[in-house]
Amino acid sequence: MFKKKILVIDDTELTVNLIKEILTDAGYEVIIANNGKKGLQSVREEKPDLVILDVVMPELDGFEVCKILREDESNNLMPILMLTSQDNEDDKLAGLELGVDDYIVKPFNHRELSSRVRNTLKRIDRNRWANPLTGLQGNIEIHAEVNKRIAKNELFAVLYLDLDNFKAYNDVYGFTSGDRAIKLTADIIVSNVHMVNNPGDFIGHIGGDDFVVITVPEKIDELCEGIIQDFDNKIQELYLEEDRAKGYISTVNRLGEVTEFPIMTISIAVVTNETRTLYSPVQIAEISAQVKKKAKMLSGSVYVKDKRKDI
Repeated sequence: MFKKKILVIDDTELTVNLIKEILTDAGYEVIIANNGKKGLQSVREEKPDLVILDVVMPELDGFEVCKILREDESNNLMPILMLTSQDNEDDKLAGLELGVDDYIVKPFNHRELSSRVRNTLKRIDRNRWANPLTGLQGNIEIHAEVNKRIAKNELFAVLYLDLDNFKAYNDVYGFTSGDRAIKLTADIIVSNVHMVNNPGDFIGHIGGDDFVVITVPEKIDELCEGIIQDFDNKIQELYLEEDRAKGYISTVNRLGEVTEFPIMTISIAVVTNETRTLYSPVQIAEISAQVKKKAKMLSGSVYVKDKRKDI
């Protein structure tokens, strides 16, 4: 596995050596630049995963270096930690306005430095793969979570959720309203997962109106029923009063024919390893597609469990 690369931009040799020792021991690759100009060059050439930047340096100070880095869109997701020798509120505010992710006040201890670097990298990695609309993790994290549970031989359940009649709603009400429906669905899922309060539950957003929840089998009914009840109540708010009264919206297809689509509902396909062996995310996705097809044949918001057993 590749080591995360940390660039330290600081003109104080003692501080640089201390940071390098701490972070090298923590498993990172550390590169050094002893002034702002060299630091900017190192960012271009080395593409570090994180930059530790001192405020006080000759020629280009830390604020100027940070400003230059943030003006380049290619550096937007690169985290910057700023070193300051005193707990100065004005320095912190100035840095935060320029896009600094966190501050480290000198003198610092080994544990604090390692923790701030580790936590910042984890947060940035989550953001990098998160869906920009919902903030939920995407396919890479979903697959990793499934593989982790398979490797640990855990009992688990995967809920695949998607909306019925979403495309028609999107066509009639527009993309902005469609995004609002997706965000509402995400909020409903997150809220119900929190209410069920099962530590370790995972929520993912595959894309569009497709979501995933990974939980334990004993929480399936409570979770699905709560999501369905909330969705059926709250989705009404996204329709005009006249459409709510009718219970459907009308669209015209390519042949000029008027088609009626009911108010959106939610279908949930549930796959577990209670009675069959699950061995990969791809296999689980294939099973869920079959189960979801059955759910789509039923009217209203429903959840359907895969009850098949290994032969």
